[in-house]
Amino acid sequence: MDYRIENLTEEEAAYIGERIREIVPHEVDADEEDFVLKIENETGEIIGGCIAEAYEYGWSRVLLGSLWVDERYRHRGIGSMILREVERIAKGKGCRVVTLGTASFMARPFYEKHGYTVFTTVKKANGYLSYSLVKHLDRDTPEYVPTNNSGTRFTVSFGDEDDAKVIENGLDAYSEAYEPEYESIGFTKKLVDKDGKFRAGVIANANKGAYGFVDALFVEEPLRRQGLGTYLLKEAEAFAKENGAPMVMTNAGDWNVDFFRKNGYLVGGELKDVPQGHDCYELYKTV
Repeated sequence: MDYRIENLTEEEAAYIGERIREIVPHEVDADEEDFVLKIENETGEIIGGCIAEAYEYGWSRVLLGSLWVDERYRHRGIGSMILREVERIAKGKGCRVVTLGTASFMARPFYEKHGYTVFTTVKKANGYLSYSLVKHLDRDTPEYVPTNNSGTRFTVSFGDEDDAKVIENGLDAYSEAYEPEYESIGFTKKLVDKDGKFRAGVIANANKGAYGFVDALFVEEPLRRQGLGTYLLKEAEAFAKENGAPMVMTNAGDWNVDFFRKNGYLVGGELKDVPQGHDCYELYKTV
């Protein structure tokens, strides 16, 4: 092999992101906007909230990354208030769907009551199940009304980065009772030719003892279909395995899913017509 592997620089990582966006079909390009929602009690303490990302235009979806309610205030309709506000914002941005992830020890029944359906189920190394769910906002779904709505005396408002940290810490504290926080180690590598010129790169990570994840993989166009992408993918898989991660996961669209399938990845779930006119997949491979 006339290439050597080296560490990826921040500039090269940004370059990979730009080039991948060029490869993705132009009609699914999107503007991305993060937002934080919070609910405070009478003393100004955050008792619930969420962190989400809106992908407008082609992707037309909101990704709900985290939703948390303080244990003292659960079962009072607060989570439902937050979820309804996320959906209202999504519709206002012209987004067609809201997607989210949860686990078997978390809130799958809560989301299903609100019209969300599971499209991916993956069993993690610790025995828990991981779910991805979706709700199509352009379809008629009966609105769920909680039995106890005493939390409606509070209001939902936008938060900032500091509020996001409170929400993340609250969710982490809850999750740690079931699943320990894993140490995440980045794997950002590139292949360079004999002249030191960038030819391919991968951005991935390994959550020690849990799973690895491939965020981005790119090969310069003239060198594709020569095994460079497969070589870097296998390096990322080996790194995950060395760090006790028995599974590697990734996401792909219908424009690049065949590459991962050829490399032994299985489809855990399929999200049809998201982005519009295309399908997206969640994939995994044991290593």
